[in-house]
Amino acid sequence: MKATVLSIEGKKLSEIALPKQFSAKVDDVLIRRAVLAIQSASVQAKAPYVLAGRQNTAEYIGARHKPQMHRIINTEHARKPRLKNRRGILMGQVAGIPAVVGGPKAHPPKKNKNSEEKINKKEKAKATASAIAATADKEMVKTRGHSFGETLTFPLIIESKFEDLEKTKDVKAVLAKIEVLQDVERAKEKRQIRAGKGKKRGRKYKKRKSLLIVANKTEKIFKGARNLEGVDIIKVSDLNADLLAPGALPGRLTIWTESAIKSMGKQ
Repeated sequence: MKATVLSIEGKKLSEIALPKQFSAKVDDVLIRRAVLAIQSASVQAKAPYVLAGRQNTAEYIGARHKPQMHRIINTEHARKPRLKNRRGILMGQVAGIPAVVGGPKAHPPKKNKNSEEKINKKEKAKATASAIAATADKEMVKTRGHSFGETLTFPLIIESKFEDLEKTKDVKAVLAKIEVLQDVERAKEKRQIRAGKGKKRGRKYKKRKSLLIVANKTEKIFKGARNLEGVDIIKVSDLNADLLAPGALPGRLTIWTESAIKSMGKQ
Protein backbone atom coordinates (compact mmCIF):
# COMPACT_ATOMS: atom_id res chain seq x y z
CA MET A 1 0.00 0.00 0.00
CA LYS A 2 1.47 3.31 -1.15
CA ALA A 3 0.58 6.95 -0.62
CA THR A 4 1.50 10.27 -2.22
CA VAL A 5 4.04 12.59 -0.60
CA LEU A 6 3.34 16.31 -1.02
CA SER A 7 5.93 19.05 -1.15
CA ILE A 8 5.68 22.15 1.05
CA GLU A 9 4.39 23.87 -2.10
CA GLY A 10 1.38 21.52 -2.17
CA LYS A 11 2.50 19.57 -5.25
CA LYS A 12 2.93 15.81 -5.63
CA LEU A 13 6.53 14.93 -4.94
CA SER A 14 6.80 11.14 -4.78
CA GLU A 15 5.24 7.98 -3.39
CA ILE A 16 6.02 6.11 -0.20
CA ALA A 17 5.13 2.66 1.13
CA LEU A 18 2.88 2.84 4.16
CA PRO A 19 3.63 0.91 7.38
CA LYS A 20 1.40 -1.97 8.47
CA GLN A 21 -0.46 0.24 10.98
CA PHE A 22 -2.36 1.93 8.15
CA SER A 23 -3.82 -1.44 7.12
CA ALA A 24 -5.26 -2.20 10.55
CA LYS A 25 -8.99 -2.60 11.14
CA VAL A 26 -10.71 0.43 12.66
CA ASP A 27 -12.20 -0.79 15.95
CA ASP A 28 -14.27 1.95 17.63
CA VAL A 29 -14.80 -0.05 20.83
CA LEU A 30 -11.09 -0.75 21.32
CA ILE A 31 -10.19 2.88 20.61
CA ARG A 32 -12.68 4.05 23.24
CA ARG A 33 -11.21 1.67 25.82
CA ALA A 34 -7.70 2.96 25.16
CA VAL A 35 -8.75 6.62 25.29
CA LEU A 36 -10.56 6.15 28.60
CA ALA A 37 -7.55 4.32 30.04
CA ILE A 38 -5.20 7.15 29.01
CA GLN A 39 -7.49 9.87 30.35
CA SER A 40 -8.13 8.08 33.66
CA ALA A 41 -4.38 7.69 34.23
CA SER A 42 -3.99 11.48 34.21
CA VAL A 43 -6.60 12.08 36.92
CA GLN A 44 -4.99 13.49 40.06
CA ALA A 45 -6.29 12.13 43.36
CA LYS A 46 -7.84 14.75 45.64
CA ALA A 47 -9.21 14.70 49.18
CA PRO A 48 -9.78 17.21 52.00
CA TYR A 49 -7.54 17.45 55.06
CA VAL A 50 -8.12 14.47 57.35
CA LEU A 51 -8.86 16.64 60.42
CA ALA A 52 -10.96 19.23 58.57
CA GLY A 53 -13.96 20.13 60.73
CA ARG A 54 -12.61 18.18 63.71
CA GLN A 55 -9.95 20.56 65.09
CA ASN A 56 -12.03 21.84 67.98
CA THR A 57 -12.92 21.05 71.59
CA ALA A 58 -16.25 19.35 70.84
CA GLU A 59 -16.86 16.38 73.13
CA TYR A 60 -19.72 14.02 73.85
CA ILE A 61 -20.14 12.89 77.49
CA GLY A 62 -22.77 10.22 78.06
CA ALA A 63 -21.89 9.07 81.61
CA ARG A 64 -24.88 9.20 84.00
CA HIS A 65 -22.82 9.39 87.17
CA LYS A 66 -21.42 12.82 86.41
CA PRO A 67 -23.14 16.06 87.48
CA GLN A 68 -25.78 17.34 85.06
CA MET A 69 -23.68 20.29 83.94
CA HIS A 70 -20.89 17.93 82.88
CA ARG A 71 -22.94 15.39 80.92
CA ILE A 72 -25.21 15.35 77.87
CA ILE A 73 -27.24 12.19 78.48
CA ASN A 74 -30.65 12.48 80.22
CA THR A 75 -30.68 16.28 80.07
CA GLU A 76 -33.46 16.82 77.48
CA HIS A 77 -30.88 18.02 74.96
CA ALA A 78 -29.65 16.52 71.71
CA ARG A 79 -27.04 13.85 72.36
CA LYS A 80 -24.33 15.41 70.18
CA PRO A 81 -20.77 16.59 70.80
CA ARG A 82 -20.57 20.20 71.97
CA LEU A 83 -17.77 22.75 72.25
CA LYS A 84 -16.30 23.18 75.73
CA ASN A 85 -16.77 26.56 77.41
CA ARG A 86 -16.57 28.27 80.77
CA ARG A 87 -20.09 27.22 81.68
CA GLY A 88 -21.68 23.76 81.49
CA ILE A 89 -21.10 21.64 78.40
CA LEU A 90 -24.76 22.02 77.38
CA MET A 91 -24.13 25.72 76.74
CA GLY A 92 -21.63 24.84 73.99
CA GLN A 93 -22.39 24.76 70.27
CA VAL A 94 -22.71 21.43 68.48
CA ALA A 95 -19.60 20.83 66.35
CA GLY A 96 -17.29 18.16 64.99
CA ILE A 97 -19.95 16.16 63.13
CA PRO A 98 -21.46 16.41 59.64
CA ALA A 99 -24.55 18.57 59.03
CA VAL A 100 -23.49 21.31 61.48
CA VAL A 101 -21.81 24.65 60.87
CA GLY A 102 -18.10 24.12 60.24
CA GLY A 103 -18.42 20.35 60.49
CA PRO A 104 -16.60 17.78 58.34
CA LYS A 105 -18.07 16.23 55.22
CA ALA A 106 -19.96 13.00 55.76
CA HIS A 107 -18.32 11.03 52.94
CA PRO A 108 -15.49 13.09 51.41
CA PRO A 109 -13.37 11.87 48.49
CA LYS A 110 -10.63 9.47 49.52
CA LYS A 111 -7.05 10.17 48.45
CA ASN A 112 -6.26 6.46 48.15
CA LYS A 113 -9.03 5.83 45.62
CA ASN A 114 -7.67 4.38 42.38
CA SER A 115 -9.88 5.29 39.42
CA GLU A 116 -7.38 4.29 36.72
CA GLU A 117 -8.76 2.07 33.98
CA LYS A 118 -6.51 -0.84 33.05
CA ILE A 119 -5.72 -1.99 29.52
CA ASN A 120 -3.24 -4.56 28.22
CA LYS A 121 -0.14 -3.32 26.39
CA LYS A 122 -0.98 -5.27 23.24
CA GLU A 123 -4.56 -3.95 23.26
CA LYS A 124 -3.29 -0.40 23.68
CA ALA A 125 -0.88 -0.81 20.77
CA LYS A 126 -3.65 -2.33 18.66
CA ALA A 127 -5.93 0.61 19.50
CA THR A 128 -3.22 3.06 18.43
CA ALA A 129 -2.79 1.21 15.12
CA SER A 130 -6.56 1.25 14.64
CA ALA A 131 -6.64 5.02 15.23
CA ILE A 132 -3.76 5.48 12.78
CA ALA A 133 -5.69 3.57 10.12
CA ALA A 134 -8.70 5.84 10.71
CA THR A 135 -6.64 8.92 9.75
CA ALA A 136 -6.27 7.42 6.26
CA ASP A 137 -10.05 7.15 5.76
CA LYS A 138 -11.25 10.33 4.03
CA GLU A 139 -14.93 9.74 4.79
CA MET A 140 -14.21 9.10 8.47
CA VAL A 141 -12.18 12.31 8.73
CA LYS A 142 -14.97 14.25 7.07
CA THR A 143 -17.63 12.68 9.30
CA ARG A 144 -15.70 13.80 12.35
CA GLY A 145 -16.28 17.41 11.27
CA HIS A 146 -12.92 18.44 9.84
CA SER A 147 -12.72 20.89 6.93
CA PHE A 148 -10.26 20.37 4.06
CA GLY A 149 -9.94 20.50 0.27
CA GLU A 150 -11.99 18.00 -1.69
CA THR A 151 -9.03 17.02 -3.89
CA LEU A 152 -6.88 15.80 -0.99
CA THR A 153 -5.92 12.15 -0.76
CA PHE A 154 -5.39 10.39 2.54
CA PRO A 155 -3.24 9.72 4.45
CA LEU A 156 -1.89 13.26 4.21
CA ILE A 157 1.91 13.01 3.98
CA ILE A 158 4.27 15.95 3.48
CA GLU A 159 8.01 16.11 2.84
CA SER A 160 10.41 16.29 5.79
CA LYS A 161 11.29 19.95 5.12
CA PHE A 162 8.04 20.76 6.91
CA GLU A 163 9.73 19.84 10.21
CA ASP A 164 12.24 22.71 9.81
CA LEU A 165 9.68 25.53 9.74
CA GLU A 166 10.02 27.70 12.86
CA LYS A 167 7.81 30.66 11.88
CA THR A 168 4.05 30.53 12.28
CA LYS A 169 3.52 32.48 9.06
CA ASP A 170 5.53 29.88 7.14
CA VAL A 171 3.53 27.00 8.65
CA LYS A 172 0.25 28.76 7.80
CA ALA A 173 1.43 29.30 4.22
CA VAL A 174 2.14 25.58 3.80
CA LEU A 175 -1.19 24.59 5.37
CA ALA A 176 -2.97 26.94 2.97
CA LYS A 177 -1.20 25.39 -0.04
CA ILE A 178 -2.21 21.84 0.95
CA GLU A 179 -5.78 23.05 1.68
CA VAL A 180 -6.06 22.30 5.40
CA LEU A 181 -5.73 25.80 6.89
CA GLN A 182 -9.51 26.11 6.78
CA ASP A 183 -9.75 23.50 9.53
CA VAL A 184 -7.64 25.69 11.83
CA GLU A 185 -9.92 28.64 11.04
CA ARG A 186 -12.97 26.48 11.76
CA ALA A 187 -11.60 25.64 15.21
CA LYS A 188 -10.85 29.32 15.86
CA GLU A 189 -14.37 30.40 14.93
CA LYS A 190 -15.91 27.85 17.30
CA ARG A 191 -13.90 28.92 20.33
CA GLN A 192 -16.26 30.07 23.07
CA ILE A 193 -16.08 31.38 26.62
CA ARG A 194 -16.57 28.70 29.22
CA ALA A 195 -19.52 28.86 31.59
CA GLY A 196 -18.81 28.74 35.31
CA LYS A 197 -15.84 29.33 37.58
CA GLY A 198 -13.38 27.76 35.16
CA LYS A 199 -13.00 31.23 33.60
CA LYS A 200 -11.09 32.29 36.72
CA ARG A 201 -8.90 29.19 36.81
CA GLY A 202 -6.84 29.44 33.67
CA ARG A 203 -9.32 27.81 31.26
CA LYS A 204 -11.42 30.74 30.06
CA TYR A 205 -12.09 29.31 26.59
CA LYS A 206 -13.45 26.01 25.33
CA LYS A 207 -11.33 25.12 22.31
CA ARG A 208 -11.89 22.68 19.44
CA LYS A 209 -9.36 20.22 18.08
CA SER A 210 -8.06 20.75 14.55
CA LEU A 211 -4.87 19.36 13.01
CA LEU A 212 -2.50 16.80 14.42
CA ILE A 213 1.07 17.10 13.11
CA VAL A 214 3.12 13.92 13.47
CA ALA A 215 6.85 14.43 12.93
CA ASN A 216 10.09 12.61 13.57
CA LYS A 217 11.72 15.75 15.03
CA THR A 218 9.45 18.34 16.63
CA GLU A 219 11.90 20.93 18.02
CA LYS A 220 11.38 23.47 15.21
CA ILE A 221 7.87 22.71 13.94
CA PHE A 222 6.59 22.92 17.53
CA LYS A 223 7.62 26.59 17.68
CA GLY A 224 5.99 27.31 14.34
CA ALA A 225 2.65 25.58 14.93
CA ARG A 226 2.02 25.76 18.69
CA ASN A 227 -0.01 28.99 18.48
CA LEU A 228 -2.41 27.72 15.81
CA GLU A 229 -5.89 27.00 17.19
CA GLY A 230 -6.47 23.37 18.06
CA VAL A 231 -3.20 22.13 16.53
CA ASP A 232 -1.20 19.43 18.34
CA ILE A 233 2.41 18.51 17.50
CA ILE A 234 3.73 15.11 18.55
CA LYS A 235 6.67 12.82 17.88
CA VAL A 236 5.80 9.64 16.04
CA SER A 237 7.25 7.61 18.91
CA ASP A 238 4.83 9.25 21.38
CA LEU A 239 1.61 8.60 19.47
CA ASN A 240 -1.42 7.29 21.36
CA ALA A 241 -5.13 6.77 20.79
CA ASP A 242 -6.12 9.89 22.76
CA LEU A 243 -4.24 12.19 20.35
CA LEU A 244 -5.36 10.37 17.22
CA ALA A 245 -9.00 10.08 18.33
CA PRO A 246 -9.92 12.90 20.75
CA GLY A 247 -13.14 12.15 22.56
CA ALA A 248 -12.78 8.52 21.40
CA LEU A 249 -13.92 9.57 17.91
CA PRO A 250 -11.49 8.17 15.30
CA GLY A 251 -10.58 10.03 12.13
CA ARG A 252 -8.65 13.11 13.20
CA LEU A 253 -7.21 15.22 10.39
CA THR A 254 -3.51 14.32 10.61
CA ILE A 255 -0.44 15.52 8.74
CA TRP A 256 2.39 13.00 8.61
CA THR A 257 5.92 13.97 7.66
CA GLU A 258 7.84 11.64 5.35
CA SER A 259 10.50 10.97 7.98
CA ALA A 260 7.79 10.07 10.52
CA ILE A 261 6.35 7.47 8.14
CA LYS A 262 9.81 5.97 7.58
CA SER A 263 10.46 5.89 11.32
CA MET A 264 7.13 4.17 11.95
CA GLY A 265 8.02 1.51 9.39
CA LYS A 266 11.10 0.56 11.42
CA GLN A 267 9.12 -0.02 14.62
